[in-house]
Amino acid sequence: MKFPLGTRSTTPGQDAVLLLVRFVLGTVMVAHGWQKLDQQGLAGTADGFAAMGIPFASAAAAFAIALEIGGGVLIALGALTPVIGALWALHMAGAWWFVHRDAFFAAEGGYELVLVLGVLGLLLAGMGAGRLSVDGLLMRRRPVDRQPELRAS
Repeated sequence: MKFPLGTRSTTPGQDAVLLLVRFVLGTVMVAHGWQKLDQQGLAGTADGFAAMGIPFASAAAAFAIALEIGGGVLIALGALTPVIGALWALHMAGAWWFVHRDAFFAAEGGYELVLVLGVLGLLLAGMGAGRLSVDGLLMRRRPVDRQPELRAS
């Protein structure tokens, strides 16, 4: 059965792993967004994005901060997980393209961390949040869709 929030039947072990992945990724996302907001502010982040050649730097900065802080909280809670996971993966693809693609190791400004974070977003987009999540709770409360029975005429 396909679910709109990406929640599928999972084992208790898978639910525990998905919870851990969501918590870790959400924490990292919020930390990066808070760092931008606290240390540079929206204007400073936009200026930094413009210096890196990121188009529509002001809008990109606002999107990045909102996705990192708001999306990080949602991922940690397991709410709208497939949507936020996919947006996060796209965000990390942009970070790779505009900032990190010239080196591999993060210590050299490379993309190793961006790659891992983006793949975690894709994992959650594809797998869903598991049953230990807001998405899982909403799916349990949703009535079962039943196909209308075909009757012979």
